[in-house]
Amino acid sequence: MSNFSTISLNNTLTLSSPLEQFEIISIVNFFIGSLDFSITNSTFYLLTSFFVVIGLMDLTLRNRELITNSWHFVLESILDTSVGLVLENIGEKGKKHILLIFPLFAFLIAANLLGMVPYSFTTTSHLIFTFSMALFVFTGINIICIKLHKLNFFSLFLPPGSTVALAFILVPIEIVSYFFRVISLPVRLFANMMAGHTLLKVIAGFAWTMMSLGGIMFVFHYVPLLLLNILIGLEVGVALIQAYVFAILTCMYLNDAVNLH
Repeated sequence: MSNFSTISLNNTLTLSSPLEQFEIISIVNFFIGSLDFSITNSTFYLLTSFFVVIGLMDLTLRNRELITNSWHFVLESILDTSVGLVLENIGEKGKKHILLIFPLFAFLIAANLLGMVPYSFTTTSHLIFTFSMALFVFTGINIICIKLHKLNFFSLFLPPGSTVALAFILVPIEIVSYFFRVISLPVRLFANMMAGHTLLKVIAGFAWTMMSLGGIMFVFHYVPLLLLNILIGLEVGVALIQAYVFAILTCMYLNDAVNLH
């Protein structure tokens, strides 16, 4: 009897876990030999975010006359913000990189906000995805820097004005700091999105439990429900801010690649 109760309790806790929303589930199974090419919920929402951005960018850049005033304002704001980030952090030399920052910024906004839809999936709440994006950006920035400056690329690891004695201390520190970018960039986005969605699920589950109990608890369940609505607004803000932070840090790293120190 005790074993049965333990199993039932464990199952209940598992089913009500706020981390269930991050589980990757296969939607369409597809195998070629031992290789798994199945379409998961992560893949579906990733592609959805991608096609949303492609469609909106096409409307923004090619067919502006077809956009309603509201969409025109939103998309132009994203584009203007991207241009501002590039010019403020890189300068005139960075204009060509607007074509990188704009779609990156727009995609992260789409992915983050799409995850706010009830029963959807937040791709940016998985470290493997944010790390892949950061690794792609980091690799591209290094290619740009080496192409522009050749061997002068290594001057990034030696702060200007450093003496030979200080170089033995500063160079290892600069190297560690430089390669740590590919870790800090994805972890910041992943941690904020995962923590926010987990908190929302916990508050929602708490309100549902209170409502299910009935009686006086049914009345008090409106308190966490009100808090949930407030937190949803804050989480939308976090989704936008984290996309902005990812974009602005990319611009700062690009500035080092284009202008060196």
